[in-house]
Amino acid sequence: MLYKTVREGTFICRPNRFTAHVLIDGSPETVHVKNTGRCREILQEGARVLLEEASNPERKTRYSLISAWKGDVLINIDSQAPNEAVFRALKECRLPSFGDLPVIRRERFFGASRFDLYFEAPGRKGFIEVKGVTLERDGTALFPDAPTVRGTRHVYEMARAVEEGYEGYILFLIQMKGVTCFTPNRVMDPAFSDSLTEARSRGVRILAFDCAVTENNLVPDREIPVIL
Repeated sequence: MLYKTVREGTFICRPNRFTAHVLIDGSPETVHVKNTGRCREILQEGARVLLEEASNPERKTRYSLISAWKGDVLINIDSQAPNEAVFRALKECRLPSFGDLPVIRRERFFGASRFDLYFEAPGRKGFIEVKGVTLERDGTALFPDAPTVRGTRHVYEMARAVEEGYEGYILFLIQMKGVTCFTPNRVMDPAFSDSLTEARSRGVRILAFDCAVTENNLVPDREIPVIL
């Protein structure tokens, strides 16, 4: 379970990347947004949202916005959740594409980049970079929703790791159900899109999984096609 105490609210507006105004039981509340991306297609005035109540009474904001409904689809927008969800799924051997990984470590450096996960198995060692995806259009999941120089650097660094004998994975975790495929958002960031195409030609595996999303959990589910 990712979230312990969850409340429902109604989205009003987002004055900056870090906070939003939400109605909770009819009263306005300033809440923390656990995603600095744009999320404009999701965080629309009047949208139903879910909030996690903070356990620290000293925090400036009592709640964090973690997910929202887009129509009848619940989308998790917590940018910290994908890493945890993938880590748990790998520990429990629920992602067949990776096989059994007896050693999994978080946040390991290679060159100038810090990748989300490092693993070892008999005769294998490698890195996994997890990218959470919240943008969907007409059944297609897209990433990024804003230009990402850092993300492009990670992709090229992963290709270099593969050339040095590691396995390398870029894993896009789509934080919703209902999508049929994943593709990079070339219009938003052509450099990132190009980096994925080149990295795949150099041996990096590009994977995408959708998620089962509930009010208090996010679970990687089905591998979906990647179109570059």
